[in-house]
Formats: sequence, structure tokens, C-alpha cells
Amino acid sequence: MKQPNILWICSDQQRFDTLGCYGNEFVRTPNLDKLAESGILFERCYSQSPVCTPSRASFLTGRYPRTTRCRQNGQSIPNDEVLVTRLLADAGYTCGLSGKLHLSTCNPQACPTTERRINDGYTEFHWSHHPNPDWPTNEYIHWLREKGMKFEKSAFRDSKYVQAGMPAEHHQTTWCAQKAINFIDAHASLDRPWLFSVNMFDPHNPFDPPVDYLERYLDRLDEVPLPNYTPQELKDKPRFQQPEHRAAYAQGGSFNPDGMSDVDHRLVRAAYWAMIDLIDEQVGRMLEALEASGQLENTIVIFTSDHGEMLGDHGIYLKGPYFYEPAIRVPLIISWQGVIEAGQRSRGLVELADLAPTLLDAAGLERHPGMQSQSIWPLLTGEADLNQHRDDVYCEYYNAMPSREYPAAHATMVRTDRYKLVAVHGMEPGELYDLQRDADETHNRWNDPEYQSVKLEMLKRLCDRMAWTVDSLPVRQAGW
Repeated sequence: MKQPNILWICSDQQRFDTLGCYGNEFVRTPNLDKLAESGILFERCYSQSPVCTPSRASFLTGRYPRTTRCRQNGQSIPNDEVLVTRLLADAGYTCGLSGKLHLSTCNPQACPTTERRINDGYTEFHWSHHPNPDWPTNEYIHWLREKGMKFEKSAFRDSKYVQAGMPAEHHQTTWCAQKAINFIDAHASLDRPWLFSVNMFDPHNPFDPPVDYLERYLDRLDEVPLPNYTPQELKDKPRFQQPEHRAAYAQGGSFNPDGMSDVDHRLVRAAYWAMIDLIDEQVGRMLEALEASGQLENTIVIFTSDHGEMLGDHGIYLKGPYFYEPAIRVPLIISWQGVIEAGQRSRGLVELADLAPTLLDAAGLERHPGMQSQSIWPLLTGEADLNQHRDDVYCEYYNAMPSREYPAAHATMVRTDRYKLVAVHGMEPGELYDLQRDADETHNRWNDPEYQSVKLEMLKRLCDRMAWTVDSLPVRQAGW
């Protein structure tokens, strides 16, 4: 079989319940819904960290955050880590990227020119960590200048939480898609296989969609659901969740749910969805380019995100040291027309780290000996039960976003079909949820006498996952 092209679309901070095909009745996502109809939708896919850099390092290497030694935002991935894009490039693929990479420090003061790179395999690299014009190498800002435009945002009406962003035709999401379309068109007549990573910044905060996209929701704003939050539910949960409740990232007083009105909450959620509506339109443009260039039938298309967003659920906004479903469960859709049977849905437990070995299997390549994850290629090709992949999923937070408001948070999570356990290392309490009885994760069973045997079994399972994520490198040689 001819090696497939790979179009890998990864949004930033997009939770699982934000597409029509995942049951959201408000968003306008016909292109992603159609993509799901042409392939497999994974209902339970989990990131390996609720924070950007550790998650991205994990799914690009097929290794876990502590193994990659890239456990925090602001850390730089070590030079000896091997990305799946490097392996594909070594095997003859041409690899390109538009938008975000975020495997190294991304702070204009600490890194004033551009993000440091390792030997990542990308030969075409259109970098724009985020839309703001604070790096001279931000290609999106160059593109705006070529069009005679300037990056600008303004307040949306009188909201303190939502902004009016760039118009759709000049948006960073649109620019990311256009770079992919240019790449697709340029490779239409070539025999060499390719991979292109599309890494738009949206729907990451700040919540700043094009105005007309947000205004679509205003007539139904009172129907938008309020956050899933029960007052006082955090009192018996890990103590760092309280300062995160008072302010996102426990800093500056922003997004204090107790100080937000129902309209505020609904408007933020609507703005978040409006950003996803624009992503969907740009996905449609990229799929049209594949079809028009005759490459759709030989291209694997992946849509996913690096982690989720709390959106006020459990009284918390944005992301941090917690493992609620909105924070770590992400969309995952994979399509390859003629190879992957269309219109399927999987209930199997899947990790984002599983994508790296899956792509190597699809290309007929050997996996790197350092990879720790488990390919889902057998599920995609009908060789394994679509609804059974892993017995559990595993996630880590090792002081990934240091805070001044509480001691360094180190926590690990394991989730089975029914239960979720979070061990907060060096602190009490941890968290234990019975997802069959409490899908909203409101009631912490950590100290519940009825659940102590479950807690013990889940702690054993967590210890096993931590042991099995020890680095498999260097590979043991025969003999002594």
C-alpha cells in the first residue's frame, strides 16, 4: 500500500463536548461532523497532561511527560527526544507546520526571537505561537502586514471576559489553514508522501472570536448552559483548587466565578464555541483543497486538541492542576477514505500519546524503541475491537504551571471505565470519583468508607502506570 499523506489538525485547549458530532447542539461544525461520518470518532480520548507543553511533547514522541523531561510550560524538550515527525522525515516524508509547536520556552522576554527547536523533522515551518505581535518571527503578523492589516482586539460590548477578535478572513486560524492549503497544493503532483501539522491557537483564551461569529449566539444566549458547579463542592477536594476558583491560574483576580453573572458565564461559553465555529470553517477549506487536488483518498486526516478547558465547570476557568473530564478529555476524529470504515464511533479508552505509534504503523514503519504508547492502528483497520483499547488512561501534572498561591502541585491520575482516581503527592485529600453514579465529578469519594476498597485498587493501578512509564531507553543489550 502506498504510504499515506497525513493532515494533522490540532487545536489548542479544546474540550471534547464542543462539536455537533459529540452532541453539542449549539455549535456550527458541519465540516468536522462530516469528517467524523467519513471515519472514526473516539468518544473517550485523553491528554497526558492538562497543560500545553507536557501534552504536546507526549503525543509527538509517544512518551509520557516525566519521561520526555518536558513536564512544565516553560521547559525545553531535551535534544535527544525523537519526534514522530523526525522519524517520518527520515523515512522520506516532507513535514510542514503552521501555528504553534510549544516544545520549548515561549516567552518573548526569555526567548525574544523564536521558539528553540530540536531536530524535529519539519522542513517547512510557519511559526506563530499565538496571534499577539510580540515576536518578530511571528509569521502570522507578517501575513497581516502584507495585507495592510494590523493585529487588533477590542472589548465586546461591556464584557470584562470576552473580546472582539480579528475578522475571520484575517484571523490566525485562517492563516494556519491557508499555509496548510498552500502546502497541499504544492505537493499535489509529487510522489513523495507528506505530513502537515496545523496548530491554530484557538480556542485558547483570551476568548476573542470574530464579532459576527459571536453575535450568532446572542439570540439564544439564555439557552446556553451554565457551568457544572455545585457551591461548596471544592471544600473536600485538593486545596489548590480553591485559589484556582478565586482566580484563573490563582493570579490577578480574573475569572472569579463568584463574581460573574449568569450572562458572563454564558457569554464566555458562547465566545469559546464561536472560535470553534471558525476552526470548523477552516477545516472545511483544507478538506476541499485535498479533494480538489486529488489527494483526499490517500490522506489520513486527524482532528484533535492538546487538552481541554474548564469553562467554569467545578468553579474553575482555563486549566491547571486538576483532571476533570473537561480538562483532559479531547475530541479525536481520524479519517482515511477507503481504508478506515466510515461512520464508526469508539468507546475505547485512548490516550493522545497513542497517535505517534499509530502514524508509524500507517506508514509501515518500525516504532522507535523509546515509545511507550499503544498504537490504535488495529482499531482503525478493523483488526481489533473498536471499543476496547486500554483498561485505563493515565495523566500527569508535575508542577506544570507553578503558582505562588499554593505549594508546588504534583498529581497523577488514572481513569478506568467506571472510576477516576487522582493522587496529590504530599497532600491530602486526593480525589476519587464513581463516574457511573456521578458523571459530573461533583462528589469526592476519597474518604468515603464505602469506597476504600476501590481506592486501594485504583492506587495499585496508578502505581503500576507510574512504574510502566519509566523510560525504556537506553535499550538493554544482551549479556551483562
